[in-house]
Amino acid sequence: MAMQRLNNRAARALFMDRHALAEQPSGAAKGSDLLELIRRLGFVQLDSINTVARAHDMILFSRRPAYRAKNLKHVYERDRGLFEHWTHDAAVIPMEFYPHWHLRFQRDANLLKSRWKNWRRDGFEQQFETVLQHIRDHGPVSSSDVGKDEKKGSGGWWDWHPSKTALEFLWRSGALTVIGRQGFQKRYDLTERVIETHLCPGNMPCDAEHTVDWLCHAALDRLGFATSGELAAFWDTVSTAEARSWCKTALTEGHVEEIEIECANGQARKLFARPGIAEQAAQIAPAPGRIRVLSPFDPMLRDRDRSQRLFGFHYRIEVFVPAPKRTYGYYVFPLLEGDRLIGRIDMKAHRDQSVLRVSALWPERTVRWSDARTRRLQAELDRVRRFAGLDDIEFAENWQKDPI
Repeated sequence: MAMQRLNNRAARALFMDRHALAEQPSGAAKGSDLLELIRRLGFVQLDSINTVARAHDMILFSRRPAYRAKNLKHVYERDRGLFEHWTHDAAVIPMEFYPHWHLRFQRDANLLKSRWKNWRRDGFEQQFETVLQHIRDHGPVSSSDVGKDEKKGSGGWWDWHPSKTALEFLWRSGALTVIGRQGFQKRYDLTERVIETHLCPGNMPCDAEHTVDWLCHAALDRLGFATSGELAAFWDTVSTAEARSWCKTALTEGHVEEIEIECANGQARKLFARPGIAEQAAQIAPAPGRIRVLSPFDPMLRDRDRSQRLFGFHYRIEVFVPAPKRTYGYYVFPLLEGDRLIGRIDMKAHRDQSVLRVSALWPERTVRWSDARTRRLQAELDRVRRFAGLDDIEFAENWQKDPI
């Protein structure tokens, strides 16, 4: 039987559908509806940069324009529908997935003890019991509440004092749970005060084989198609070897099949997918034509190489690139129209003036930028302005640039 092949348009449609971008951006965006959206995505990455709005808020707004930042805070901190931990980075994750993080707790504990001995200051392990006892006695803490008598380092952002390192380690290894944030500073409490007792580490056995199976199935369902390496990278808990072994077994048992995906450049790539995926892709309606601003940390763009293969869109965030060496700008937002990434825009919220200031727009070389597109973009920018709580939009002179 010939291997099924998805042309590039069908592959993009399927991938966007799995990332909740193939349908109209509309619908309820609070409570159980918001939780269901996050469950569909798997997780939402948290990031502190607030150029227009924080990344997690932009991710949710681009799919549900009714969303506001307080909605996530309610689901996370009040309703306890989410917990915070790591995938490839810090993220909020549906609480029902918590049992599958016991393996991550174990692996992080082993990894960080070894890694942090080499590049954190000495003494953090000796602070474990002191930190835990402080929380038992005084309740939830932030990093500023512990280690007040410890010498602060001068090595920059990552030069934590030992008690701060102990807090992070105890969180990453499961003894503590982050219960929310003030500003963007995490607050930690004892896990047994936050998580149902029978789900706490130590009270529930960690079945590594079951967890790996769940993580790989869940990753494939949220990607639509993937290599074993992409499955491993989705939650960043499973090793590539484990994902490779899972794919081999799943293929033998008929849970997956190999298919070919046409990339944007016409080349074919062999990946794993669910049986019947081509039929599912054929039923997906065309993506809405309105322009949407995406976060640089949008899950559709998280794997930069994959988004380039699928959409022909080369994107790298330049936050850590020295200003003279940047191609575009510090924090430039990709623009989605239908099933195409059509350009990127440099803009910033000047909250002291209540203005969204647009510095530059760069269309992709393959996109003819018409007056109609400019009007659609301006309509989207007005939606972003309202979301950010700003009064006006200002455009720099000659803000529409030639493609680079």
